[in-house]
Amino acid sequence: MASVFQEHKLKGMFAAFDADGDGYLREEDFAALVARWGLLPGVGPGTELRARMETLLMGWWAALLEAGDANGDGAVDMGELLSLVDRLPAMVADVTATADTVFDAVDSNGDGVISPEEHLRLVETWNGQPVDMTGVFELLDLNGDGHLSREEFAILWRQFWISDDPVEPGNWLCGRFAG
Repeated sequence: MASVFQEHKLKGMFAAFDADGDGYLREEDFAALVARWGLLPGVGPGTELRARMETLLMGWWAALLEAGDANGDGAVDMGELLSLVDRLPAMVADVTATADTVFDAVDSNGDGVISPEEHLRLVETWNGQPVDMTGVFELLDLNGDGHLSREEFAILWRQFWISDDPVEPGNWLCGRFAG
């Protein structure tokens, strides 16, 4: 069962996914998320990266629906989302593959690293609105070189979705939350 910390951390992501703010995730919410990602450079309609992103997000929607929609109503609430989170430690390869696709979408200049500006764009794309990220990138930059490598990003992504350890820096990858 997901811990209180994991639930607290993921409330913001749930709210970001819930495009209409009704307290439930539905297929339409994930389609809206795909549309938000389509606003990033390189993820526009008809691109290979757009197809990968859409396949990825809608695949996670299908997994969430299968894992969490206990009552079969086609909607998933926060508690039902946490049932998928419970399964993620056994799905490390899937979580890492997700990180790779997200990395490609966010690395808008194709230099193989994520800059602080690109990271901010990632967080604002997930959230669908401007977000204060002051001081967060420094927590995430594991080796202090001013950017996130693909490897660093994968570690942080796994920590965000799987970790129950409040001190791991990946907890901040998708934005601030009251820790």
